[in-house]
Amino acid sequence: MKTIGIFYGSSNGTTESVAKQIAEKLGVKSADIHNVGQASPADFASYEVLLLGSSTWGAGDLQDDWYDFLPKIKKLDLSGKLVGLFGCGDSSSFSDTFCDAIGTIYNDLKATGCKFVGSMDTSSYTYDDSTAVVDGKFVGLALDEMNEDDQTPVRIDAWIESLKKDGVE
Repeated sequence: MKTIGIFYGSSNGTTESVAKQIAEKLGVKSADIHNVGQASPADFASYEVLLLGSSTWGAGDLQDDWYDFLPKIKKLDLSGKLVGLFGCGDSSSFSDTFCDAIGTIYNDLKATGCKFVGSMDTSSYTYDDSTAVVDGKFVGLALDEMNEDDQTPVRIDAWIESLKKDGVE
């Protein structure tokens, strides 16, 4: 099994809760779950798989802690690393920027040499637009804990299956 590190930014605990749910399903130990507000880019070194999560705020903004962390990690050489993205957004109130934060992380890390894994079909979602959609799919797991929390367990399971198909285990 590949070594997995989960890194998240969470202002009110929602993305942290999702990170812990993902960790439990993948058998990731709590020591391998990192809040980016307290993490260092050096923490990436020991992992083959990086699962990165952020909530989206306002009109498509990253969670605050990512503003300091993302510029540091986008300078890294992540060649050989698998990167899966997950995020939370509000598809009703902010339907035109739904889960844009993971789109921002995706765009900023494209030049690092990493391989993105875990893209997801958009057909079961209700939203208008998202920078997290590339080639007709979400670049990772998009969740709406405000309006569609009943879909979260099924979506997490589907994403984990997608990660496995992409070589995460």
